[in-house]
Amino acid sequence: MSELEFILEEDGSYTIGNKSYISKDEVYGEYECADRGLLLPFFSEYTWPLEVRAFLYFMGLLYCFLGVAIIADIFMGSIEKITSKTRKVYLTSEKEDEPEVIEVRIWSDAVANLTLMALGSSAPEILLSIIEIIGNDFRAGDLGPGTIVGSAAFNLFVISAVCVMFIPKGEIRRIKDIKVFAVTTVFSVVAYLWLLIIVVAVSPGRVEVWEAVVTLVMFPSLVLIAWLAEKNFFGVPNKTDTSKQIELGNFQPADKFLRERQYFRDGRLDRDGLVAFIKEVKNYPGLTDEDAAVLAASKLVESQSHSRMWYRVGAVRSMTGGRKTQPQLSYKLKEVYSAMNEHPEAPTVGEVPQVQPHKNAIVDFHSASCAVMENIGKFQVAICRTGRMDNRVSVRVETIDGTATVDQDYIGINEILTFEANEREKFIDVEIINDNQWEPDEEFFLKISLLMDSEKREGVQLGRISIMEITILNDDEPGIVMFQKRGFLVKESIGNAVIPVVRKNGADGEITVKWRTIDKSAVSGRDFTGGEGLLTFKHTETLQNIEIPIIDDMTPEKDEHFEVELFDPEGGAKLGQINRTAVTITNDDDFNSFLTNMMQMTNANVHALQVHHETYLSQIKDALNVNGGDIENATCMDYILHFLTFGWKIIFALVPPPGILGGWLCFFVSLGVIGLLTAIVGDLASIFGCLVGLKDGVTAITFVALGTSLPDTFASKAAAVQEKYADNAVGNVTGSNSVNVFLGLGLPWLIAAIVHAVREKDFIVQKGNLGFSVGLFTGLSILCIGILLARRFFGFFGKAELGGPPVPRYASGIVMMSLWMVYVLFSSFQQYDYFGKG
Repeated sequence: MSELEFILEEDGSYTIGNKSYISKDEVYGEYECADRGLLLPFFSEYTWPLEVRAFLYFMGLLYCFLGVAIIADIFMGSIEKITSKTRKVYLTSEKEDEPEVIEVRIWSDAVANLTLMALGSSAPEILLSIIEIIGNDFRAGDLGPGTIVGSAAFNLFVISAVCVMFIPKGEIRRIKDIKVFAVTTVFSVVAYLWLLIIVVAVSPGRVEVWEAVVTLVMFPSLVLIAWLAEKNFFGVPNKTDTSKQIELGNFQPADKFLRERQYFRDGRLDRDGLVAFIKEVKNYPGLTDEDAAVLAASKLVESQSHSRMWYRVGAVRSMTGGRKTQPQLSYKLKEVYSAMNEHPEAPTVGEVPQVQPHKNAIVDFHSASCAVMENIGKFQVAICRTGRMDNRVSVRVETIDGTATVDQDYIGINEILTFEANEREKFIDVEIINDNQWEPDEEFFLKISLLMDSEKREGVQLGRISIMEITILNDDEPGIVMFQKRGFLVKESIGNAVIPVVRKNGADGEITVKWRTIDKSAVSGRDFTGGEGLLTFKHTETLQNIEIPIIDDMTPEKDEHFEVELFDPEGGAKLGQINRTAVTITNDDDFNSFLTNMMQMTNANVHALQVHHETYLSQIKDALNVNGGDIENATCMDYILHFLTFGWKIIFALVPPPGILGGWLCFFVSLGVIGLLTAIVGDLASIFGCLVGLKDGVTAITFVALGTSLPDTFASKAAAVQEKYADNAVGNVTGSNSVNVFLGLGLPWLIAAIVHAVREKDFIVQKGNLGFSVGLFTGLSILCIGILLARRFFGFFGKAELGGPPVPRYASGIVMMSLWMVYVLFSSFQQYDYFGKG
């Protein structure tokens, strides 16, 4: 066969044999960058000014990043549905004919994190690399590999820096599953070293089939070894038996009304726990049953173990004005919730510790609330000590804003109060600011908390009233005293019935009022322990409680009641309208119906927060409404973000919800939509970079890498602040970076290498720019990992990957940020041949 003659004409056209071809430049002429996209432009932009096109492509790129984040939210919902599958395990129980049934998750945490969840967070980068190669006739490009490496650099350097620096002051976070982290870290370094070897050393400038196969096979190898490490297969001893925690720590009771007696343990709810919770909530006046259910849901969600995916979904919804993954609390409920969780190591609300007066000193306020005039200036609040008296104890007293604000309405307090041995009472001075302007009644709070030092927490515990409400009034009357309600319903097994007596319309001076019980169908000595007593309201105090012991005779009986009466007030006070109240002792069956209702409300609140939708109806409803329909708690920013992303939400609401076919239909459909949207993102980025004079490699490591990694940044920060350990914040970064290489480069390179082998050609990958970028990142990543390890093992850093003392914490974060800037700057210089021809 004779060789065809090639003739290049002066106008740029050319002839091969007897066929003429028009050059690319002649087709596009001055229509700049029109040939850079696979799908774009959809229509002619020839007459548009270059600056206008660049601006529109940039805005389109940002808008598409939001679209990718929203569809990734749905994609991750399907993953959550898939990985939440459980299997039943039957255990022996006390009843021979009724074995105990528990449900154990099928998916291992390590396998789920490195497969479906890693794919969920890295899908845009991986699909961008695959689409670029396929759309480029199986030739290697700069955008896909650049995004893979650039995203890895941003994840490791920037996300780690943010997590290190933004831990709450005085706190630390350590990686709990250090063995899995070690495996993923080693693989992340090996992954990029392997890239460097095959691109620069083994087969410079080209990738062979076997090299791509090895790259891809590293992915299942990583998953297998991480799973073996999680199961402690390598025999490295743990301080705690994590394998048992993994198997038994995630089970769900088949009958949650009978199993798992501590309802906040592992995020499970039961009736006994809810009773304890209600008792705790009732210490805070003015809360409804609905408020209690919202607080229970908040604590329940907080107590559950969450994956990195959960935090990423929450970050995306915050960025788009969607339904939040945590309950939205009103201002009042936030104050109560904060008081109930005064220390991260404190017991959960459902596990209220029993008072041990002989073992510990009990410190609390004399009253749960007080009221003062605005012009009072300084006044004293009594803090009482009971129980053990032979030791020296200290507590922290601090103020919390309510409708009254510090430095405007009162002087803030944050000090340590020390009780010497045998000291029963101390006073703290509170100063009110009189601004000579009329204002409605305002309130703020005083809170007692234990000190952070574990040694100073020994021998002391907080009493029932650890938070006190202070109301600023414009009234100097002694006030009236009355019961809070006309009737109270208590369970026979409650122990003590707590009956609040309130002081209204003034709180000036010290007053007293007597009380007595009156037998009705319930009789003192048989059903309750009655009698008489005296209540003392000190100056400014507005609430006192009468405690009446209820006798539980453990026999079924009808509802019974007795009355409590107030009489003979002194000190200028008067009796209010409700000077007599009825206390009804109900049997357990009626009280159980109330508890059942509370459990249903709590479960409904928790169910509304799940990250996936079961039906089209709920999915479309969430898409149509700001904050997923929770308009009461929607902010102005939620409305703005919802308006900006409304189009994407409506389109993606048509994707099958995860509740259909176990989540798999949603998984594949949303993956396809991510692929289509990623192709558009690739075109927008490439054309935008061309219009502003940036090479694809620079656009990839800056704009595209940042756009795809920002949701992960917000998710990691939230996980760092809210989680007890650092695994979900930075522990998964190395695993995600490894998966990016093995799937994002291994899979497309394998496809391209096979196609070129069939064509009997080499699959060319330019070694200069990619090799430099990979080599630079590998070196800097080893340095960054070294910083994290040093933080874990050296006391100077607090012996933790995240948080610690301020100076080394911020110094570590700044160094990590600097590593990312060095990577971006030097890689960009290499793209423009500052270090030699790429």
